[in-house]
Amino acid sequence: MTLSEKIEQAFTKRPNSYVRGHTLERLAGAPRGSRPDRLSTNWAMHWGQGITLGAVRALMAQRGVGGPVGSFLFLNLRLLNDQTLENATGVGAPPWTWPHDEQIADLLHKSVYAFATGFVVDRLVQGPDRSPEKGGHYYQ
Repeated sequence: MTLSEKIEQAFTKRPNSYVRGHTLERLAGAPRGSRPDRLSTNWAMHWGQGITLGAVRALMAQRGVGGPVGSFLFLNLRLLNDQTLENATGVGAPPWTWPHDEQIADLLHKSVYAFATGFVVDRLVQGPDRSPEKGGHYYQ
């Protein structure tokens, strides 16, 4: 996801977003912008959410919810997680109020994350009906 964001930003000249960092500050009870190193706060939330939700995707695969359908469901979980935290803390705005190019960029990057995570997790986790005798992995 980070790589796709950086490639997109190179073309669109879109600046970095610090919404994740501001969201973490609000969740922690700190005043917005109170940390002098906002990049570290942003990275902590970015990677923390990615790792935590990646574990959820692993549980999905373990329970047999994998492949492209599992990744699509996971994409929606990722979007729901971001929007819930950002809007509940007052940091974000509902996506339908965003400019269309920002909506597209967000969906693109979250899709990259969801499907890349699903691709890796489905190979690492053996769930029901996914043993090599029964056809192996979803993505073949």
